[in-house]
Amino acid sequence: MTSPRRRRLVLGVLALGLACAGGLLSGQPRSEPPFASRIEQFSEPGGYFDTDNLISNERSYLHPLDALRQEGVSGGVYIGVGPDQNFSYIAQIRPAIAFIVDIRRDNMLLHLLFKALFVLSEDRADYLSLLFARPPPEDWRGESRSGWRRAGIDDLVAYVDANPASERWSESVRARVDASIERFGVPLTRRDFDTVDRFHRRFIAAGLSLKFQSTGRMPRRDYPSYRDLLLETDRGGRQRSFLADEESFQFLKSLQAADLVLPLVGNLAGDRALASIAGFMRGRNERLSAFYTSNVELYLAQDGLLPRFLDNLAGLPHDDRSVIIRSVFRTATPETLPGYYSTSLHRSVAALLDDYRQGRIRAYWSLIDR
Repeated sequence: MTSPRRRRLVLGVLALGLACAGGLLSGQPRSEPPFASRIEQFSEPGGYFDTDNLISNERSYLHPLDALRQEGVSGGVYIGVGPDQNFSYIAQIRPAIAFIVDIRRDNMLLHLLFKALFVLSEDRADYLSLLFARPPPEDWRGESRSGWRRAGIDDLVAYVDANPASERWSESVRARVDASIERFGVPLTRRDFDTVDRFHRRFIAAGLSLKFQSTGRMPRRDYPSYRDLLLETDRGGRQRSFLADEESFQFLKSLQAADLVLPLVGNLAGDRALASIAGFMRGRNERLSAFYTSNVELYLAQDGLLPRFLDNLAGLPHDDRSVIIRSVFRTATPETLPGYYSTSLHRSVAALLDDYRQGRIRAYWSLIDR
C-alpha cells in the first residue's frame, strides 16, 4: 500500500501539473519574475528633460516598417525610449520582451498608465474608451462587440471624436486605473499617483487632438496630434499603428499581461540600465532586434556622452539583423517625405559599431550622414 506521505506527495505533484497545464490550456501567459523588482534592479536615478512626451512628435514613425520586415527584423529583445510609439514597433517586430528606457521617471509612470489600460481593456475600442474616458457605445455587447473588433482605426477615431468625455465616467475610469497600477507592486508615492492622474486627464481633456509639448512652449504647428499618429501610414500607404488592427493590440496585451514590457528609468549613456539589460540577454541567450532611440543621440552628443552610449550599445548581444531606429529633425534628408517635419531612419547596429571602432563617428551628424 502507498504511505500517506507518498500519497500527499503524488497528489501535490499532480495538482501542480494540472495548475500549470490549466494555465497553458486557458491561454493565460506565464509571468516573468516580479515586474516591480526587475524595474527596481535595472533602473537608475532619474534625470530631467524639458518635454512631457505624452505622445510622439514624429509623424514619420511608421515609415521604416516595410524595410524592417524585408530585412527580417523580428523576435529577440526590443529596446526603446519615450511613449507609446514603441507599441507600434513592438506590434510589428514581435519581440520576446521589450524594455522602455527613458531618463525621465515620468515616462515610467506614463507606461504604468498604459499597462493598466491594457490590463483593463478587452480590445482596442475598450482601450480608447478608457484612455480618453469616452463612455463605450450602447451596442457594446454580443455581435455588435465583434463588429467593433473588426472596425478600422478610422471608425474608432470617429467614435472618440463624436463622443465627449463624461465627468462621471472619467472619475470611474481614474479610480480603476489607479487600483490596477497599485496591483503592479511598483513602489509609488502620492506624488507619483498625482502625476499619473495629471497625464491621464490631459488625454481625457484634449482627446485625439492632444499634441507633444515642451515645457514652457506651445506645440509646434507641424507636430502631429494623437489622431494624426493613429491614422498615419507606412510608406506603402497602410495604417500600421498598434491600434490599427485587433491582432496587433492583442499581441501587446498578451505581453503586458505577462509583464514583458518593462519601463525603466535610465540614461542610454548610464552605467546600469543598458548593462542590466545586456546581462539579462546573455543569461537568456537573446539578441537585440531593434533599438528605437528617437533623437536622444543628438542630446548625448551635445553632452559629450555619445561614446558612452555606443559602448553600451556594443555590450548588447546583437547580430546582422539588429537595427537602430532613429528620428531626425531637420529640413530634409534623402528619405524625407513631403510634408513631414521628421524623418525616421534605421541602420544596422553592426555597421554603426564598425564605424565607431574605425573612428568614423565624430559627431551626431556623422551618425546620420553615413
